[in-house]
Amino acid sequence: MAVSPEERFHQRQPRYSKEEFARRGDEIYESQVRSQAEEGNYDKIVAIDIETGAFEIGKNSIISSDLLLTHHPDAQIWFVRIGHRAVHRIGYSEIG
Repeated sequence: MAVSPEERFHQRQPRYSKEEFARRGDEIYESQVRSQAEEGNYDKIVAIDIETGAFEIGKNSIISSDLLLTHHPDAQIWFVRIGHRAVHRIGYSEIG
């Protein structure tokens, strides 16, 4: 079941401070998700519900969050790009 555009862009109210959100997201990724998600998923995005620990993996944040919201419509989502320190890059990057 796909998430409608209205549901995707519905403003979810954060229930945690930015610091607590990040702390919980990083802790869940390191303790529960990393060992299950990393192999074969380099450069993909994992969306983690910081309240339940549920997660989904997709080629981008839209796909991974849609998958997660299908099962956890009120998820508080933390994103991690597998194998990288940041989810998104700013600026020019030359590959090669």
